[in-house]
Amino acid sequence: MNGKVGFNRVWREYQYGFGSIGGEHWIGNQRIHQLTSQGWYELRVDMSDFSKKSRFAYYRIFSVGNKTSGYRLTVGEYEGNAGDSLKAHNGQSFYARDKDKNECSKLYKGGWWYDACHKSNLNGLYLKGSHSSFADGVNWLDWHGYHYSLKTTEMKIRRQ
Repeated sequence: MNGKVGFNRVWREYQYGFGSIGGEHWIGNQRIHQLTSQGWYELRVDMSDFSKKSRFAYYRIFSVGNKTSGYRLTVGEYEGNAGDSLKAHNGQSFYARDKDKNECSKLYKGGWWYDACHKSNLNGLYLKGSHSSFADGVNWLDWHGYHYSLKTTEMKIRRQ
C-alpha cells in the first residue's frame, strides 16, 4: 500500500471493485459474494506497520452475503496475533459514503461493514502511522488502536 488509490468511494464502486490487481484494490463485494457462496471459505488478514512489524488475523469461516443483504459479513472463529478486531462487524451490511449507517462511512472515510462504528477500518485513509485524527486511518483497534494507520493490509480468502 502506498495511498495512491483512494478508498473513500461510493457503494457501487465497492460493489464491482476498483484499483488494479497488481497494486491497491478492492476486488468487489459482488465477486466476493459469488466466491464465498460456492462453498466454505476462510479469511486471513495480514497487516504490517511502519516499524516493519507484522500481525495476522485468521477466521475459520468467512462469507459475504448477496446484494439484497447489503453484502452482509459473516466471520467465524478467530486465531492470530493481531487481536480480533473484525468479529464486532459480524452480521453487518457493507456501507460506503453514499449508503451509510450512522454516518460511519462519512466520518471514517471508507467503505466497510460498519456497526456503531468500527473496531477495524481497513479501507480508511492511508495516514502513514501515528496520527492525531480519530479512527479514520487504516485501523485495527486490537493491534495499534485508533490513532495509528497501518502500512499494509491484505485480506486473503481460501476455500476450505
